[in-house]
Amino acid sequence: MQPVTPLTDAHLTRRAQAGETGALGLLLARHHASMRAVALSLLGHGPDAEDVVQDAALTALRRIGDVRDPDAVGAWLRALVRNTARMQLRSGREIPGFDAFANLHPHLDDSAERLIEQHSLRDWIWAAIDELPPKLRLVVMLRYFTGITSYEQIAVACEIPVGTVRSRLSQARSKLARLLMAGAAETHDDAAARTRASRKEALATLAGWESGALPREITELWPARSEMVGRLGRHGEHVHPIPVMRRFLEDGVRQHLHRVTAGRDIDIWEMKVTTRHGSLHHCPPTLTWLMLRKDGRVRQLRVVYPRNPAPAAL
Repeated sequence: MQPVTPLTDAHLTRRAQAGETGALGLLLARHHASMRAVALSLLGHGPDAEDVVQDAALTALRRIGDVRDPDAVGAWLRALVRNTARMQLRSGREIPGFDAFANLHPHLDDSAERLIEQHSLRDWIWAAIDELPPKLRLVVMLRYFTGITSYEQIAVACEIPVGTVRSRLSQARSKLARLLMAGAAETHDDAAARTRASRKEALATLAGWESGALPREITELWPARSEMVGRLGRHGEHVHPIPVMRRFLEDGVRQHLHRVTAGRDIDIWEMKVTTRHGSLHHCPPTLTWLMLRKDGRVRQLRVVYPRNPAPAAL
């Protein structure tokens, strides 16, 4: 029997660049120890070093195509760690982190969108996100896939302290790194199809409110016991969103769908808002719907009015 020849870094890199997620997973596993050593040399032992390694690994998801010398992919991965650590040392605040997610966005240019489709990175990442606990999943979706990106804005949207946002994002980074490695060689659901379905529901919901008659499938999406929380409702109080939104509509407030982010049981619809002159409601130019689902139906809706965070203390 011929001995099995180990796959070289160059071979794995070329396969990863061709869109094979399993090859990229093997590369990250092979070089994890040396990446961690770089982080420890710059940041010392502690959670910051671990976060930096995970952030660099996630950045590699998007940027593996940048590698020009496949034999030197190990040095490239260590450079990602070094750069991420230095950015953290300079900023002292939010780690830029999750650079890999920054461009996995519904409004990429065509070439980048085709690259993501070809590499199946989108489905791999969303499969991992869907395995997170709901509280961690929500902050990740807001931070990396919507216009609500700062810790302060996320804290307002979720009605939690900023420190809790930082803690949940740190936990999410750690869990996602493990989940991505575990699922690298698996097949995953089509995340784009889920987003398209959610976008269709959003457009039908808005059209139904405009016309005063919701299609049957949209009525089923919003059962009678849907709960509104936040500024337009109270926790535990079942105020159906349809009459609430009708009041705004009748006062000249119009919502226009801007962006959709759809997870397994969390949907985020971002709206642009126009208000008729003289309207009693003073709405901001944008707002966001955060929806928690159960069995496909909306269980809870929070309408978020983003506000500019206060400047960070020096």
